[in-house]
Amino acid sequence: MLIAAALPLAAQRYTNPVLHLDYSDPDVCRAGDDYYMTASSFNCFPGLPVLHSSDLVHWELIGSALTDYADDFRVSVQHGNGVWAPAIRYHEGWFYIYVGDPDRGIFMVRTQDPAGRWEDPVWVVREKGFIDPCPFWDEDGSAWLSHGCAGSRAGLKSVLFMAPMSDDGTRLLAPSRIVYDGHFSQPTIEGTKLYKRQGWYYIFSPAGGVSTGWQTVLRSKNLYGPWEERIVMAWAPGTVNGPHQGAWVSDKDGADWFLHFQDKGAYGRIVHLQPMRWGADGWPVIGEDPDGDGVGQPVHTWSLPASSSGKAHAALLPYGLPLEWQFPTIPSPFWSMALPDGIRLYSVLQSRPGLWDCPNLLLQKFPAEKFTVKACLVFRPNPALKGEQAGFAVMGNDYASLRLSDTAEGALLEYVSCIGAGKGAPETAQAITTLPYSYTAVDHSRESRNVPLVKYPDIPEVKIWVKLDVRPQAVEGNVPDAVCTFSWSRDGKRYSSVKGEFTAKPEMWIGSKFGFYCNRSTPKNDSGCVDILCMSVE
Repeated sequence: MLIAAALPLAAQRYTNPVLHLDYSDPDVCRAGDDYYMTASSFNCFPGLPVLHSSDLVHWELIGSALTDYADDFRVSVQHGNGVWAPAIRYHEGWFYIYVGDPDRGIFMVRTQDPAGRWEDPVWVVREKGFIDPCPFWDEDGSAWLSHGCAGSRAGLKSVLFMAPMSDDGTRLLAPSRIVYDGHFSQPTIEGTKLYKRQGWYYIFSPAGGVSTGWQTVLRSKNLYGPWEERIVMAWAPGTVNGPHQGAWVSDKDGADWFLHFQDKGAYGRIVHLQPMRWGADGWPVIGEDPDGDGVGQPVHTWSLPASSSGKAHAALLPYGLPLEWQFPTIPSPFWSMALPDGIRLYSVLQSRPGLWDCPNLLLQKFPAEKFTVKACLVFRPNPALKGEQAGFAVMGNDYASLRLSDTAEGALLEYVSCIGAGKGAPETAQAITTLPYSYTAVDHSRESRNVPLVKYPDIPEVKIWVKLDVRPQAVEGNVPDAVCTFSWSRDGKRYSSVKGEFTAKPEMWIGSKFGFYCNRSTPKNDSGCVDILCMSVE
């Protein structure tokens, strides 16, 4: 599956962002002619997305490195928890991803095929508050781990750590210790990426906060320091806010590049590519440096990197769904079924009303500033189980949805919204219309007279088409709002818009998403379903 990238302005140029998708804290490594990226996934599953590129501009989602995790993620949605700020490295034929969980410590997964199955996570460090790890294998074969810490768990931030690891990267050989304190000049420094060049060790780290900060580089002749520091890229009027955490990578021709994210509100944390060069003084400059002060600024367009012929991959999630879908927790095998032309969702018993804590939301990232989603929904509630619901939603700290609810009169179509879902606000619902059911008779024929004929109830069914239009709306600053309009249709041709517009909001650490659900509030040993058919994103 190809992911939309910025189209070149001309044959030899690209435009930023190269990925207008929510891939927070991107990290990249090169293996031969191929580049591989991973990013934070927080509480969303499958986690740790793996992307491939042959030119650093056009990226393809080829899989996920984390498809299972911890038991408590199976029973609740833990907004903003999970896995933060991974690092991906290629070492002696193996791809490694190290990632921090602020409540558990640091984990490692590895594989020899980044598009295939990754090994089960190894718990490298058991310590609450450790985040943002990066492995490093030195020229003498010794292995090291840099990382930061989460102030919300550790009671301390703005410091960076270093520790020696076993050669296989599975455990520390000595406790982590603080090697750099950024409180006085680099507040909120985090997101370590550890490298070596010409005898110097370098740590690339963002500081100053996600939406207002800058890129800092530290260097030292010793991994335990002392570390010199320099700001190498910062926001300038007319450029990208942030710019935040990312990765240095050299292409096959020796040119240097830096990928980082920009916090774009409801659109999430989108990915930019910057040129990078090394000065005669041994410090990098990221982006362009029009005044020559050594502090770069983000570029909007630039010459394309050297291209190479990479492999093409195609894959499905372990449960048969296309790769772009995620759930807000580890999914159950009872939630969904892949169809030849879509997806079937079965209703899931909910412990709380509303969608904020709904674990079986099937969601996708916003793919662009302006886009339209269309889909056909076929809702088939269980006739023995009243009150089932199915819908099409935009999710964030606020959310909105077109919802079908099973009633005695038919399927009640409503526009539902919740402003302040993350703070426990209730939903409001606006009734639109009640749609009568058609009925599909269960096949009661039997080939053998020895099989008793049992009369099963006919299955109610209603079919509608739903549409979501998203467009940017300028606000003060350089991050636009994402304004959403919902519409519905009985024939897929003539649509009726819901009155009013909904302004999408980001969730905790992630952008808004759109997707589908099928729920119930009553226990039953069987379920109704909704089929999502013929979905398009334009």
